Amino acid sequence: MRLKVKRLKDIPLPSYATPGSSGLDLYAAEDVEIPPGEFKLVGTGIAVEIPPGFEGEVRPRSGLAAKYGVTLLNTPGTIDSDYRGEVKVVLINHGREIFHVRKGMRIAQLVIKKVERVEVCEVEELGETGRGEGGFGSTGL
Repeated sequence: MRLKVKRLKDIPLPSYATPGSSGLDLYAAEDVEIPPGEFKLVGTGIAVEIPPGFEGEVRPRSGLAAKYGVTLLNTPGTIDSDYRGEVKVVLINHGREIFHVRKGMRIAQLVIKKVERVEVCEVEELGETGRGEGGFGSTGL
């Protein structure tokens, strides 16, 4: 499968760090400072054309979380196959120091996933299960 990428700024194209990587690294297209407890929208300098029947999932980088307490506010973020704007990520700083995003820094990863479309059918009743309506915490710790 091919992922068409339009470079909007002088920034590296998404790339796999290793042959076994699931996610393509996304790079910051700008310098941004994120104070502790705050979040910022950071551009990646690219737009993508995801094939129909697929989506892009934007996920955090574990190294940023482990070393600095920085992660994505909405994760996974979804890029729909018909979106053609700049890919941006919402970074949040859970750390104790200002986090300095630098242009060219790897800030997130993009995983391309197959998605299924469903037909929505309104019904009067749903099938029963052993769990039923048990919600948060209902299956134990």
